Amino acid sequence: MKGIIKVVLCSFLSFPIFLTAQDKSEESGTPDLWYGQPASKWIEALPVGNGRLGAMVFGGVETERIQLNEDSMWPGSANLDNAKGTPEDLKTLRKLIDDGKVHEADKFIIDKFSYKSIVRSHQTAGDLFLHFKREGSVTDYKRSLSFSDALAEVSYKINGETYTESVFSSNPDDILVVHLKTTNPKGMNFDIEMSRPKDEETETVVVTASSDTEMKMNGKVTQLGGMFNETPHPMEDGVHFQTLLKAVSKTGNIKSEGNSLQVRGAKEITLYLATATSYYHENFDNVVQNVIKKASSKSFKSLLSEHKKDFQKLYNRVDFSLGNSELNAQPTDKRLENYKEGTPDLDLQTKLFQYGRYLLISSSREGANPANLQGLWNDHIKAPWNADYHLNINVQMNYWPATVTNLSECELPLFEFGNKVLERGKLTAKSQYGLNGMVAHSTTDLWAPAFMRAKTPYWGAWIHGGGWLAQHYWEYYQFTEDKEFLREMAYPYLKEAAAFYLDWLQWDKTTKKWISYPETSPENSYIAEDGESAAIVKGAAMGHQIIAEVFDNTLASAEVLGINDSFISEIKKKREKLSPGVVIGEDGRILEWNKPYEEPEKGHRHMSHLYALYPGTVITSATPEAFKAAKETIDYRLKYGGAGTGWSRAWMISFNARLFDNKSAEENINKLFEKSTANNLFNEHPPFQIDGNFGYTAGVAELLLQSHEGFIRLLPTLPNNWKTGEISGLVARGDVEVAIKWAEGEMQQVGLLSKTSKTVSVKYKDLKKEIELPKGKQVWLNASLNSIK
Repeated sequence: MKGIIKVVLCSFLSFPIFLTAQDKSEESGTPDLWYGQPASKWIEALPVGNGRLGAMVFGGVETERIQLNEDSMWPGSANLDNAKGTPEDLKTLRKLIDDGKVHEADKFIIDKFSYKSIVRSHQTAGDLFLHFKREGSVTDYKRSLSFSDALAEVSYKINGETYTESVFSSNPDDILVVHLKTTNPKGMNFDIEMSRPKDEETETVVVTASSDTEMKMNGKVTQLGGMFNETPHPMEDGVHFQTLLKAVSKTGNIKSEGNSLQVRGAKEITLYLATATSYYHENFDNVVQNVIKKASSKSFKSLLSEHKKDFQKLYNRVDFSLGNSELNAQPTDKRLENYKEGTPDLDLQTKLFQYGRYLLISSSREGANPANLQGLWNDHIKAPWNADYHLNINVQMNYWPATVTNLSECELPLFEFGNKVLERGKLTAKSQYGLNGMVAHSTTDLWAPAFMRAKTPYWGAWIHGGGWLAQHYWEYYQFTEDKEFLREMAYPYLKEAAAFYLDWLQWDKTTKKWISYPETSPENSYIAEDGESAAIVKGAAMGHQIIAEVFDNTLASAEVLGINDSFISEIKKKREKLSPGVVIGEDGRILEWNKPYEEPEKGHRHMSHLYALYPGTVITSATPEAFKAAKETIDYRLKYGGAGTGWSRAWMISFNARLFDNKSAEENINKLFEKSTANNLFNEHPPFQIDGNFGYTAGVAELLLQSHEGFIRLLPTLPNNWKTGEISGLVARGDVEVAIKWAEGEMQQVGLLSKTSKTVSVKYKDLKKEIELPKGKQVWLNASLNSIK
């Protein structure tokens, strides 16, 4: 992969395009988010991260809490079984379904194949506390976050003297930096402490002051309240770690006192904090010491400069403005309050778009683990839903914005992790089902298990987690045109996913089609013929849509790579007779299951049968009946209260984009802010799930640029209230960078830039033209798609 990564990391030629409101904001030093008070709870704190090491900054005056995170803080190991159940059990299960005994099938699949409820969670790395000795009242308080600098800052005055705090997590130096400064001639007095929450009343760390300027926190991640297969399963071991803090100041005095450090009379001080774990390093204690030694030899300014340069290389590729930047004069929480009271804030909409990019860079960098259900930021020992990797939309949604918003490098951790799931999934497929290829069910975690975990069949008795993940491998190639990645990473994964489906499919004598079963539709259920709820069914829309996509993408990959063997021939044959994934019912909606069943929850948050619309690419304006049926399907769900969760609302924006429904897009953007956005702009399920942040960013990009139909479509679904704006740095499939400027709802100009010479098809409204793009040279077009000289 090293060679591949070198290709990917070559920076793209940048557009010398319009100076946006955001550019001006960054030039003047105005932060993106700011508040007039400290965070009173975790969901109000501000996140920083270098992909692996992160923190939530509270900005306290008397006590500053900086909650620490590291992406490999997991209990247990990879020693849990790969599978439960046998190929004979699968035959029995299918016979139950064939005989119409769906309720027995529901019970059988859980009893025989599922490990039911599992508690094994990503966990907090602990907390850093700074206990200040303050005298006097606080004035001029400000807590802020700059996206482009990836810098959290706090400033205030006490008795006329200024106090500042700067916090960032550096990727180049792999370290968290906290810098404190004051104009008070007497300096600052405070104590430094580190701790970590107990696990079931048991200490998880030992904190010591190893010298007058250093503190260590040694520990291991346990899950004493762990659960496996619905039974208690205490995990007394897991990832071991060490966090080391070093305090450096040229003024004042620092000394150890018990297991803390005391700082007295410091006018300026830098705290260097590093964490290393046994997941990444066998000798993690030596690693953390070397990181601290190297970083602490550098000045704060030097560390900050390198950090900004590294972060901005990624972040600054995209600029986006809709105006209203004058609202930056108001604190973010006040702006959000006004929004929730019915006053849309266009500049806040652009900020939330860029926030998604900021969070992706901060939680997913080369060499780290992929962003989990909370990205990187988690203050729990037992997090909601384990803060793990849900493969039935959540982890995929995390990466929807990666390629289109010019952050393809940030998706590499997903593929490294996906390859681990691939290997475990091959063992699961063979042991559990007796089939070739790989399978992954609804949920996995750091150790990449592929087994089924579901207490009830509707929740997790689903086999397409690996198949959905396969889409990202192909899409990454579509956007980057990295043929080496296709050969070395994408095709091997696609081939194993396709191999499983080839063995899994069953011939249906009635329909004369290859059909997938047992099937479920993620987290949903239907009313069976006896009037009772059921989950297991013979054929479901999403399953067949994913299988068709895996087959199609495998065939497309093979064509690019010049592969034409017996395996490819078998895919072609079964693809021709595959049961369709998009079937329209008599009421005009797309069927979610193989029959038009009623649903006990008509407004369900998952709209899995619309996978083919987005993130799939099958339902388009070129399929008018399915296109109309998708609209009917959405209207029905929303009529009964659908899209109630944050991530589901974000998904809806991309549906609206693909359906060219700008009115609904505007409404759903507003509802996302009004119902699902916390004061620190984290998206809430509730509680916090980061996929809604990433889904929103992807949705906004989809409103402005689409390229899934074989051509570049400009401003396909511009919301009515986005009258004037500009965006640069978005990427279309084919590795074409796009910049667009519009006024009064009409495109004024578009810039296209390609790394290679090529011809692209471009469409704006009803006008479509073929455009020649020379290598590395911008081509500017007007609204008539004519060249601007």
